[in-house]
Amino acid sequence: MNDMKARQAFKFRLCPTSEQDSVLSRHAGGVRFVWNKALDLQTKRLDAGMPLLSYGDLAKLLTLWRSSEEYGFLSLGPVHPQQQALKTLDRALWEALDRRNPKRFPRFKRKGEGDSLRYPDPLQIGLDLSARDKDGRIVLPRIFLPKVGWVKVRLSRQIAGEIKNATVTCKAGRWAVSIQTETDVPEPERRTSPEIGLDLGVVSFATRSDGTRLHPDPAILSAMKRAEDRLRREQRRLSRKYRKGPKSRNFAQQKLRVARAHEKLSDMRRDFLQKTSTAMSETQAVVYIEDLKIRNMTRSARGTKETPGRNVRQKSGLNRSILSQGWGTFLSLLESKLARRGGRLVRVDPRNT
Repeated sequence: MNDMKARQAFKFRLCPTSEQDSVLSRHAGGVRFVWNKALDLQTKRLDAGMPLLSYGDLAKLLTLWRSSEEYGFLSLGPVHPQQQALKTLDRALWEALDRRNPKRFPRFKRKGEGDSLRYPDPLQIGLDLSARDKDGRIVLPRIFLPKVGWVKVRLSRQIAGEIKNATVTCKAGRWAVSIQTETDVPEPERRTSPEIGLDLGVVSFATRSDGTRLHPDPAILSAMKRAEDRLRREQRRLSRKYRKGPKSRNFAQQKLRVARAHEKLSDMRRDFLQKTSTAMSETQAVVYIEDLKIRNMTRSARGTKETPGRNVRQKSGLNRSILSQGWGTFLSLLESKLARRGGRLVRVDPRNT
């Protein structure tokens, strides 16, 4: 049996010092600036009927920006994450302009929303799993990031394989690193049975063709309910603090509490999706699913001033229910895990099913 290359991501919490936190924030701000400036440039070219600049052209502009007096602050950060932002933007623009299957047009990024730094060169990433302090005591493992230095990291499991790249993200004021590795694994043997159909829903997350309903355990549902209640309370407190003009420190702190309440609820939902997709990929070889256009199903019913929509409130509630279930994430996880075990996910036409 032949071996194949398999990639896997390991995500861990970073523990930067206050100085490193500031450096990471500045680097993320540089990446955000490059994204927004390039997107503004490309949007203006589209509005003027001009062709898009290629990634190569954008990379040359980035070199000029980094060496200029006006944008020289970009040179204080690593160049690779800025180049990766241009690559991602270039791909997103072409996908948005695809007439057969257009995706959402890329948006401008705001401070504190989706801050990330992608390091594609494994030679620039170091990992010290046996770190010790000056007295010889074992301390937290460390990861080396360009122009940041050694940052402490909480390893929750062992890293397997050869490191290929790393992505640092900030969510709810907390930094994390996702390390992607590559390993040689035996090519999985193709399986054709057992087979099962799956119907995604809103009341129950999913129903199998044998009638079994898939949903979180009662204890998990109760914990999710408490997390949702806490999120609503924090959001109400934030709305009472909102005022036009400069925001106070109390407002910023409350906004962070809302973000962390969101993160906790999101982590609980993702944990359910991970465990459910793993269990199904281990017990089933072929899973049949309706080929649902989730983006179309969750499109706003508000309409325009000339042609206003109907039942907007009911439709928006349904949209929230569909998005909170995480159908798209679940199908992506299930498809990759089935393929890893020699199975497959089959999407069928939803008509007459």
